Amino acid sequence: MAGGNIAWLDGLSSRGIVPGLDSISELTHALGDPQNGLRLIHVAGSDGKGSTCCMLEAILRAAGYRTGLFTSPFIMKVNESIRVDGLDIDDDSLDRCLGTVRDACDSSGCQCTNFEALVACALSFFKEQKVDIAIIEVGMGGRLDATNIIMPEVSVISNISVEHTKYLGSTVHDIASEKAGIIKPGIPCVTTNCGEALEVIRARCSDLGCPLTVIDPKEVVLKENAQDHVRFRHLCRDYETGLTGSYQRLNAALAIEAVRSLKDSGRILPFAHVGLHEARWPARMQKLPDLPIVLDATHTEKGSEYLRRDVSEIYGKVTLVIGMLSDKDLEGVAANLSPIATRVFVSSPDSPRAADKEALASVYRKYHDDVTVKDTVGEAVEAALEEDGIVLVTGSFRTAEDCLRWLRRTS
Repeated sequence: MAGGNIAWLDGLSSRGIVPGLDSISELTHALGDPQNGLRLIHVAGSDGKGSTCCMLEAILRAAGYRTGLFTSPFIMKVNESIRVDGLDIDDDSLDRCLGTVRDACDSSGCQCTNFEALVACALSFFKEQKVDIAIIEVGMGGRLDATNIIMPEVSVISNISVEHTKYLGSTVHDIASEKAGIIKPGIPCVTTNCGEALEVIRARCSDLGCPLTVIDPKEVVLKENAQDHVRFRHLCRDYETGLTGSYQRLNAALAIEAVRSLKDSGRILPFAHVGLHEARWPARMQKLPDLPIVLDATHTEKGSEYLRRDVSEIYGKVTLVIGMLSDKDLEGVAANLSPIATRVFVSSPDSPRAADKEALASVYRKYHDDVTVKDTVGEAVEAALEEDGIVLVTGSFRTAEDCLRWLRRTS
């Protein structure tokens, strides 16, 4: 990938995370407000929002719609964040669209962040490509996330866990309040949450006059949890999805009910089973071909609870390679994953936000008596592959990226 405008985007990373809508509003206005006139679905949550977006895209494409999809973070290259009809934006189009965003920044005096520029680029590209509908994944939180300038046809909120506490607050109530900030007056909302998070969502929907659909996890019945698919029953119909892990049945049900909230749901829903069957998404309990490696990006306590259960059921005990970012629930993930590990290899992913590997190892030593620290994720994977059985690499999208890059270098 080459291009001065892509390098410009990379350079914006130095501005860090700046929650708020003023800058993105100024930027999109300078671009002619490309979000206006687009049909949009907005997806927030802590666990499963990327998978839900993937399934929504797959269902809509199966129904013959030209789709846009914006997700973050990417794994290997930034192009992955912007997709049309299931294909990543190509380098030339990305560089060109970023050039337009860069010019708008210069003309308006907007001091945007990397994420704000990427959101503006995605919306502009979707408008240019005349997509029928686009799915937009929240970056962090919701209320003050750059994606929250859009007016969707349905707001979708997947499972909420404690995360990004520096920005979102330290309790489930605080974090749910931020994520419920994507709910707009009169716009339907669909969620799989329960307990305190659901009460926050329910209250906001009531205040804003929004129809709310709540999916009860107990009513989405798991039929088969296999290495390469999940079968489940939802509202008296059986479905199968190519995304693995028992929790994917809930994300699939969320996608189905989000589609049901659309004005043209009658045209789309007959294709739900086709889209779900074809859906694929990287680093979600992904078994790498011809290698004893399962790649996953789980980084929350609740997500790791599901991961432990599914990995144990499908693979049994594994060798664990773990690397996480410092603002995640290190303790909760360690408590959940340690019991399924024969050995634990700890490292730090290549990120300025990475948790210190020695500190992370100290957390794991509370729960496991065989913990080894390695300088890089690649070295940790190499050592883990010397053990028998399956290697589970997890903890962060950046850990997944480091693993894949090491495999490319050494293959």
